[in-house]
Order: sequence, then C-alpha cells, then structure tokens
Amino acid sequence: MAATTVSWKQRYAEKVTTAERAVAGIRHGQRVFIGSGAAEPQSLVTALSARADISDTEIVHILTLGVATYAEPRLGGRFRHNAYFIGPNVRHAVAEGRADYTPIFLSEIPALFRGGRVVIDTALICVSPPDEHGYCSYGVSTDIVKAAAESARVVVAEVNAQMPRALGDCFIHVRDIDWLVPSDVPVLEAKHGEPDELARNIARHIANLIEDGATLQLGIGTIPDAVLPYLTSFKNLGVHTEMFSDGIIPLVEQGVITNAEKTIHRGKIIATFVMGSRKLYDFIDNNPLVEFRPTEYVNDPFIIAQNDRMISINAAIEVDITGQVCADSLGTMFYSGIGGQVDFVRGAARSKGGKPIIALPSTAENETISRIVPQLKAGAGVVTSRGDVHYVVTEYGAAYLHGKTIRERALALIEVAHPKFRPWLLGEAKARHIVYADQIELPFRTTVYPQELEQWVELKDGTRVFLRPLKLTDEPRVRELFYKLSADSIHYRFFQMLRSMPHEKLQELLRVDYEADMALVMLENSGEDAAILGIAHYRTERQTNFAEAAFLVRDDWQGRGIGTILMNALVDVARSNGIAGFSAEVLLQNSGMLRVFHKCGYAVESDLQEGVYSLRIPFARRKARRGR
Repeated sequence: MAATTVSWKQRYAEKVTTAERAVAGIRHGQRVFIGSGAAEPQSLVTALSARADISDTEIVHILTLGVATYAEPRLGGRFRHNAYFIGPNVRHAVAEGRADYTPIFLSEIPALFRGGRVVIDTALICVSPPDEHGYCSYGVSTDIVKAAAESARVVVAEVNAQMPRALGDCFIHVRDIDWLVPSDVPVLEAKHGEPDELARNIARHIANLIEDGATLQLGIGTIPDAVLPYLTSFKNLGVHTEMFSDGIIPLVEQGVITNAEKTIHRGKIIATFVMGSRKLYDFIDNNPLVEFRPTEYVNDPFIIAQNDRMISINAAIEVDITGQVCADSLGTMFYSGIGGQVDFVRGAARSKGGKPIIALPSTAENETISRIVPQLKAGAGVVTSRGDVHYVVTEYGAAYLHGKTIRERALALIEVAHPKFRPWLLGEAKARHIVYADQIELPFRTTVYPQELEQWVELKDGTRVFLRPLKLTDEPRVRELFYKLSADSIHYRFFQMLRSMPHEKLQELLRVDYEADMALVMLENSGEDAAILGIAHYRTERQTNFAEAAFLVRDDWQGRGIGTILMNALVDVARSNGIAGFSAEVLLQNSGMLRVFHKCGYAVESDLQEGVYSLRIPFARRKARRGR
C-alpha cells in the first residue's frame, strides 16, 4: 500500500508544470476540449488564448461560465469554436458566423468522443486535488467532461485547491492525466436573481402538478429555480437531474428532499453538474447524499424512466398552437441548444406517473409579443416535437396536450396565452381551420382563470373528488358526460328529450366568463383525462342581477352529495361576484334537485305552474343551513 502511494505521488510531481508549458504541445489544426460550466480551467484557457504560434485550432465544449477569449474576433485566425450548447460568452460569435453550433442531445455527446467521430486531441479540464489514493474528482462538472478526458489523446488538468470533491462516478486518477497545473482560485459562481412575480405565478402552477414522492429534474433558468420555494410542504421528494443550483439546499435541510421513495438510487441526489454559489459547492463537497455521474447515464431516457413519478421541468422560447416547442433559437438566430430537454421529456413521459413539463412566460418584451404563437418564427427550430409534449405551463395555467387533437391542443394553449393575444390566436386558428369556425372564446376582459376555486372535496361516503371551474377545453368531457346520462336526467336538465349533443349545442354550455356566467365541474380526480361527474352553472340577468342556476349530476353518482356541494360552491362564487340571488326552473318530478335548492341555506320562494317550479332565492334572506 505504501509503495503504491509513493508511486502515484512521484508521478504527480513529475507531471506538475505551468499553464503555458501544459498547452505548448497543442498544434495547428488540432481539436481541444474545454471543461464545462463552473469547472472551466481558467488558467489553461488564458494560456491557450495567448498562443500566437498556432492556427486553425478547433475548440469544443458545452456551456462555460468563464472567459472565452478564443471566440473573440481578433483570434479568429487561430481558433474556431464549435458549441454543443451556446452560452452567453460565445453567442455573438455563433450569430456572426465566427463559431459553429452542433445541435445534439446532451446524452449523445459522449458517444461522439468515445466512438471517435469527434477526436479530442487535448482535453483541458479542472479537477480537485487528489485523495490519498491518487484520484481527482471532476468536482462541479462531470457531464461530458468524463467522456472527453477518457477519450482524449492528451489530458491537461488544472488542479484547483478550491474545487470541491464531488462523489459518484466522477473521478480520474493521476496516472490518466498527462500534465497537472496547480491553482488556488475561487470556483466560478453563477448568480441567480430572485424570481419575479411572473416566475412565481408559473411556479405555482407547476407545483400543483407535483405530488409527494416525486423525483424532480430542474432545467436551467429562473422558472425551475422559482418552483423550489413552493415545495416546502411536500414529502420525500427525490432528485435525478442534469443540474441543480442553490435552491435545492433548503429543501434538503427541511427534510423535503430525502430521496427516500426513489425507484433507483434511493437516498441519493443524482446529477451531472452544478452551477451556483460557494455555499452550493461546499454543500456537495464530500457529501454522500449527492452522486455525480456522466450525461450518457443521467440523461439516458431509459435510465430516467426508471424513476417513478418523474417530473421534468424545462424552459422554452416559444410554443406554437399545435404544440411544437422551440427552445434553442430566436428565429434564425441560434440562442442556446437542445441540451437535456428532450432526454428528460422522453424519460419522464415513460416513467410510471411521470410528467414532462415545458414552462414559459406567456409574453416577451413587456407584453408586446406572445410566446404562444400560431406558428414558430421563420427559421426557428423544433427542439421538442408535438408528439413529445405533455404539459405546457404559463402564468395563466397548465395546458395538457398529449394524445389530444390539433383542435384540442390549440384551444388548450390559447387558454393559457396572455388574454390580449387570445382573440388573435383564435382568429389565426380559425383561418387555418384548426378549430371550429364558430368556436367561442373567453371575453377579452377575463384575465385570470380562477384557480383559487380549485379544491378537493369529500362526498358523503368519504370519496374524494375534485372541484374546479369549467374550461373551454372541457368540451370533450361535457360531451362524454351527456352520453352517460339517462333519459330522465336529460329531460330534467334541458326540459326536452335530446338524442345528441353536437359541438354547436356544447358551445352554449361552455360560454362562461367566470363572473356573470359561471360553471363549476366536479371531476373524479384532478388528472388530465378525469371524467366529469356533475356540473353547476349560472347565467346572470343583468337587469335583475339574479342568476339562473342549473345543475346536472351523472346518474351513477347521484345521491352522494355532489349536488349539494356544487350548490354551496356556486352560491359562494355568485355572492363573491356581487350577484343578488339565484332563480331556477325545476320540473315537479325532479325531487332531488328541489331538495338541493331548499338545502342551500337561503330562503326559497317557489311558484308551481303546469308541473314546473319557478324558484327564486335571494341571498339577502339567509336561513340556518343544513346538510352542509
């Protein structure tokens, strides 16, 4: 053991050199890999950029935080950069044609190196000091660095005394490093600003899609970071992610992230890299809770899918009304990259109970541009296809698209677009024959779907069901409900025998503005495809300020208290909107509905003529409530 220790230490001493000497062996026309993110080897990059005696040298890497002097115009004859993910420090070079961009899934980059399709002549990396066995950790970035270092002809490592010693499949032995350049400088930090109100609103909708025991992937950006503070009441969350930042630490300290219910790597946070503050780097240092593994493993959709209840959260630049997601370009301008978005979307989609989420603000440039668009900008790339998209979330709610028709997708996306752009989007959809020519729309003045009305309620027998406002996208559900009704239920509700409920008739049932016209639905659960069990609806007569109320409960769910719950909820909404009372027409034979009205907690005035009760319920005349 002692002999082995001496041996690697001797080899270490023989390989120590300066940054200038370490990069001196790089020749014309060679390809150089540079370490990722906060692990950019700054002294090596500076020394390489200072070389005046080389030309036509290709630089490859994904996002880096540090200097990128090799991408400056003045060094164009010496270096040409090839970005696998475009960061701010090389964006102008790519846009001006002085650098290249290779669109590729992050999970597949390592195969380029290992298979020899992209030969790495020299890998410039940054590592932690070696442990007692001679192993250096890749520290804050394992991602594609491990594959590059293991494939390169020459490996040059900046050994930074301040690099944390991360654990996992993230080590390289001194014997596999050709040159070692000691340094003692702060690890690059990524500053994350506080989320604004817009990001917080989006985050709240995302948090509503998460459940206890879920495993999370958090992409880069303000929105994924904004989600974390809304998870403090959850239990036993896990993490399997490409990267994470400081926001995860409080959830670990509070016992929210325990990884105790993960299907694979139970008890462990799995990641490929981190970017954040020194506090984050201290958190991962020698911490057995966190394991770093290369992207070919962490981002493999087949590995991701093994995590039950996998939630992926990724950002987008724009989404068209058919569900195509652009996340790497602004029209013809390449902005970032494919990264790991598709890897995690596909992995989460195949996970048992998984949910892939695409999140974006509804507008850009001070609400002058909609990010939900009729079609993507000319030249914009599709990163995540229509067939891969499940959830799209904006500050106005969540649209579920998977398995939906183009018409259903368009309506769902228009519903979460900014209200002032909804008429335009609907008009474009009609012009392209994507939606019905007579498709109704929410009034322009309606700005927010009343999410606060969403709630779980308990029926008489203890069954939990979900109550929420009706949405335009509920048309298929309402249609399905109609065809499950008995002839008596149809007659009681519509005062005539209807054999069908085509789109034209459904339109009137869906015409709500959440104030003067309101409808609540009871669902069997909060899922995207949950069936409607009952509907409560009111429509206001503006002259009297009374609203005509009507109810409908599926036959096989009648007698379980749904009507009473819907009535009480509808009364509360009507009163909060300043409505003076309800009126209703109820057939004499409809004893169940009559009981619901008389149990509403307010005095009921009734008049029976020709077998029909005309009811009037002023909210000013309250009586002791029963049956609540």
